[in-house]
Amino acid sequence: MEDYIYLIMSQTGTNPARFFKFFTRKPYNHVSLSGDIELSQMYSFCRTYTPFPLPATFNKETVGKGTFGQYGFIPCEIYRIPVTREQKEKYNLVISHFAKNRNIYSYNVLGLIPVYLNICWERKRSFVCSQFVAYTMDKIGIPLEKPFCLYKPDDFRNFPNADLIYSGELNRFYCNIRSEDFISRRNKVCH
Repeated sequence: MEDYIYLIMSQTGTNPARFFKFFTRKPYNHVSLSGDIELSQMYSFCRTYTPFPLPATFNKETVGKGTFGQYGFIPCEIYRIPVTREQKEKYNLVISHFAKNRNIYSYNVLGLIPVYLNICWERKRSFVCSQFVAYTMDKIGIPLEKPFCLYKPDDFRNFPNADLIYSGELNRFYCNIRSEDFISRRNKVCH
């Protein structure tokens, strides 16, 4: 039986998010990972405290809380990536490692410029959201097309074997996924 992990592309209204959207001209400037369609286990490298961009590190993200709780409309795309049972077990181990050791990791502020200039600069314990997602994919055995440190959020919109299952508003998806009707249709693309 096939299992999945999920990529959540999003665009909040924070000042840094608006800056990156202006600078990159891309619709989404944040990417998170989830081990389930309900997004109950959604993780990324992001701000630790809602009002302040820093400090930032590995964090569990919850729709309707924290930064995601500050905005009633959050454009998003959600992609499903098939994984084997072994890959899913490795995924859970990677996430568990980051969760247990989050105090040694930080947001890769210094790495933002090299990422957008396509300069490979791997920092051992610092990641931006897209580097964390690419690093995790690499660690669980999903091949990357370039070094993990060069991934930008928009790169995941064309990630091999990633199927778009939702394009719309994040809060709406989150509410709908909790209804039995939607769960019975969860393997279909919805808009």
